[in-house]
Amino acid sequence: MFNMILRRLILFVPMWIAVSVLSFVIVHATPGDPAAGFVGQDTGAEGLAIARARLGLDRPYIEQLGVWVAGSITGDLGNSFFLGRSVADAIIERLPVTFSLGLLALLVAIVVGVPLGIIAALSPNSWKDASTIGLSLTFLSVPEFVVGMLLIYLLGVEWRLFPIGRYEPLSDGLLPWLHHLALPAVALGLSQSALLARMTRASLLQVLEADFIRTARAKGLPERIVVGKHAFRNAIITIITIIGLSMALLLSGAFITETLFQLPGIGSLGVQAVLRRDYPVIQGLLLVASSFVLIVNLLVDVVYRLLNPMVDND
Repeated sequence: MFNMILRRLILFVPMWIAVSVLSFVIVHATPGDPAAGFVGQDTGAEGLAIARARLGLDRPYIEQLGVWVAGSITGDLGNSFFLGRSVADAIIERLPVTFSLGLLALLVAIVVGVPLGIIAALSPNSWKDASTIGLSLTFLSVPEFVVGMLLIYLLGVEWRLFPIGRYEPLSDGLLPWLHHLALPAVALGLSQSALLARMTRASLLQVLEADFIRTARAKGLPERIVVGKHAFRNAIITIITIIGLSMALLLSGAFITETLFQLPGIGSLGVQAVLRRDYPVIQGLLLVASSFVLIVNLLVDVVYRLLNPMVDND
């Protein structure tokens, strides 16, 4: 396992460089001039030229790309055009909010999705199965911002059970932290719980039809042992895969949810950066998001090896 982890970490370097180049190309290919937003749309050509020089946008394209890639390798993501500070500091400051939201949303997805999938798999073609499929299709079809707006209106505005538009760090206490993140975590986690429920159901149903499960039942083993020890243990590999995928998807979904609930995370930072065409911040966020996906994939492979040493991830 150590060799596998070492090889994957070594591969991070060329992948990091490739993502750095790709993020730079994508961001600079988008229409619009950050200098115009920096000095105003009515500024003349001379003022725009001065602004572009101040922002470093007047340098040759290849030179800008080289500076960005070299800096990203060393952890220097440059300085924001509009925040007046380094991109790395701005992202690090907001990461705890996004990670807190993502972890709580993932917990919601697991707590809701996995039990529903198990119940549906144990009662195929029943009303329980049909209800689970119906709920899954509903939550998969409805965007998280729609669920979020409903939760804000009902639980935040009408009934005033949860605060809206504020965030309390974990250092201020566990209960205030949970109270402020409950609604956005539920809004973000329900769609992933639907995906997790469907995949848990499909994986467990496939395992329950295997020969070794019929053998275990023929031996007279209790159903809870057959399902919990034999069936679920073999189905969990697929479930871990979906959980890893959900973690990556939750990060991208946080951009919308954080903006809707006015949370000071990297999602809202990214939306502001796009609106302002703050190139360094957008590039830095793309790099951080890609790195997070790579790390999650590595963690999933490590869990594979721990659950089943025969799995080959090399």
